[in-house]
Amino acid sequence: MVAITEERSQQPKVNTKVNTKVNTQEQAIAPATNSATSEIIYPSSDGEPLAETQQHVLAILMALALLRLYLQEQQAVVFADQFLYYIEGNSRARVAPDVMIVFDIEKRLYANYKIWEGQQTPAIIFEVTSAGTKETDWNFKKILYEQMGVTEYWLFDPYGEWITEQLQGYRLNEDGVYKPIRDNCSEVLQLKLQAEEYLIGFYRLDNGEKLLTPEELYSANLAANQRAEQETQRADQEKARADRLAEKLRQLGIGLDDEI
Repeated sequence: MVAITEERSQQPKVNTKVNTKVNTQEQAIAPATNSATSEIIYPSSDGEPLAETQQHVLAILMALALLRLYLQEQQAVVFADQFLYYIEGNSRARVAPDVMIVFDIEKRLYANYKIWEGQQTPAIIFEVTSAGTKETDWNFKKILYEQMGVTEYWLFDPYGEWITEQLQGYRLNEDGVYKPIRDNCSEVLQLKLQAEEYLIGFYRLDNGEKLLTPEELYSANLAANQRAEQETQRADQEKARADRLAEKLRQLGIGLDDEI
């Protein structure tokens, strides 16, 4: 989802790191209702497609699936292509990160996420970028996420259209400024990330194990089943050989319990 909107007038803020000096293009959406007597509507959809290409969609959905499974025992919610509202009372102040993770909020299904309700800023955000979204991802979103206090911001360019290495991460330093992550390790997730063709590969920092994709899990299970079947066949062959030997010994009048 590419929707990014923002009111240019001053609005009440929940996160003090977010301010309204960030400039962006206005998009054609329904105007926000600012009347004190009217309920403000925070939409959950803009009718736009999930991503530009099937490969971009796959990269988003794969990251969503892997990180949900990885974080299933933690108090964390993984969002994908859902509106993030960052200024209370302004329904135009929103972005739709491709993947974002918020810790220490209730684990349930969310239509969208409002920072002032959850009282937690996303800890990490991924944008699956392209030449067409470069300006938004590199300029507006990077500045916005930095001001919001999002600890890590990762850009993944499946086709290497403007990020030669395909993957680049940024982490807030002690001054609250994004600095490049040189080792591709996420401190937030305790995972090492690397571009693998058109997907992001995730590896645990504690044991080096990869978070396997459904295809990799299927292949691994298939190989394990084949090994188990081979072991069963070998065991059956050994048993048959032992049975034949015992039969020959019986024919010679030698019992298995007799001393030889």
